[in-house]
Amino acid sequence: ALKAGEKILSIYEDPKSDFEIERKADNSPLTIADRKAHEAIVAILNETPFPVLSEEGKHMDYAVRRGWDTLWIVDPLDGTKEFIKRNGEFTVNIALVQNAVPVMGVIYVPVKKELYYGTLKGGAYKVTDIAFTPGMDFDKMEKVPLPQERQGNAFIVVASRSHMSPETENYIDCLKTSHSHVELTSVGSSIKICLVAEGSADVYPRFAPTMEWDTAAGHAIAKAAGKEMYHEDGQTPLTYNKENLLNPWFIVK
Repeated sequence: ALKAGEKILSIYEDPKSDFEIERKADNSPLTIADRKAHEAIVAILNETPFPVLSEEGKHMDYAVRRGWDTLWIVDPLDGTKEFIKRNGEFTVNIALVQNAVPVMGVIYVPVKKELYYGTLKGGAYKVTDIAFTPGMDFDKMEKVPLPQERQGNAFIVVASRSHMSPETENYIDCLKTSHSHVELTSVGSSIKICLVAEGSADVYPRFAPTMEWDTAAGHAIAKAAGKEMYHEDGQTPLTYNKENLLNPWFIVK
């Protein structure tokens, strides 16, 4: 994740850089940073026994994938729109999935040099001020959820900066009937899941399309922090390596 972040920042921070923006079949943007990050991650993960399902890689037919009980699910650059806007709200997402359940996740926020990771057995952590160097320093590591110092009794909802939907707005309006003070925070990429995992936000509703690589790493971190990512029924956890890689609408809480 850190190596991918290094590749992304070398392009992001170069004032002469051409992001080489292309459009994929669904009209979503793809940049040279997406491709370079994908190459950096896959070069390492290919040394493991497990296959890699990456947004920017070849997507094997379900006839092949259904036999994968353990796999990596990767989004080399989550929040490409935020990357293009240069607002810093993009991440590197890497998850290990076993039997359709995300059991380990890493999310790196390159601009902030923040890294979140979690395992079901070991819990979730946030590392600040981290960069890729030999003998990486994990001294600034905190267990997640973090202690919170909230003002008043605000119930904090985090939502997408680029993909707010009428259904999400209706859900937030319903929350206002059961909570006296609801605050809305908008941010890009999988950072939203991390905010719920660390306790900075109470809920993240997403009633708009996402793919498995958008959520798998965050889902693992949320689970490791004692939270969960549910279908909109608020009870059924999301699963992975499905025949259709499109996620259902979901709520993280």
